[in-house]
Amino acid sequence: MKTAAHRIVAVTCAAVLAAACSPGGSSSSAPPASQEPARAAAAPASAAPATDSRFRRTLELQGVTFTLTCDNDSSINQLSIVASGLEGDNTPISQDVDGTVAGAEVGDLNVDGSPEVYVFVQSAGSGSYGSLVAYAVNNRKSLSAIYLPPVTENEKAAKGYMGHDDFAVVENRLVQRFPVYRDGDTNAKPTGGTRQLQYKLVAGEAGWKLVVDRVVEY
Repeated sequence: MKTAAHRIVAVTCAAVLAAACSPGGSSSSAPPASQEPARAAAAPASAAPATDSRFRRTLELQGVTFTLTCDNDSSINQLSIVASGLEGDNTPISQDVDGTVAGAEVGDLNVDGSPEVYVFVQSAGSGSYGSLVAYAVNNRKSLSAIYLPPVTENEKAAKGYMGHDDFAVVENRLVQRFPVYRDGDTNAKPTGGTRQLQYKLVAGEAGWKLVVDRVVEY
């Protein structure tokens, strides 16, 4: 049999529960959903990282330093070459290049104790034809341009050539590699393997010249 005290406790608990569930109660339940979007909208949006296509590189060999810069922001760009450590003329060189600078290396291909700098340029468009800007140090005093003949001047090397060149200095040779295209190949799918041209550096009539020393296919 329930006493009066029991009935009072039951009534009190019911009142507390009713207050907690009522709209004006002090329940700790989540706030209305309408408040959530307002907080999400207040959060700052993260900005996409900026890309920098500018080419910058400093190369050093045999006490001569080359500082190279190119904006690489259009189809025609200006390349700057600043040499330091020469005993004579250290005047900066600036010239336009057809495409963007993809890389650069130093070497001493003719093993004369004075370095050369080789800058690799890639043209715009689907062909991505490669070209070279290069200078040799003359007796550690000044710079002279190095000439690389176009691949198309060499009938054997030009067969199946459609660009996509890759350059590198390997020991005392400049190496140029590119895919070989057969008749009917699309630009994206060459099927003729890879051709590699190896150049040696020789003195020309008015400067320096790269001459094909070996052709390898694989």
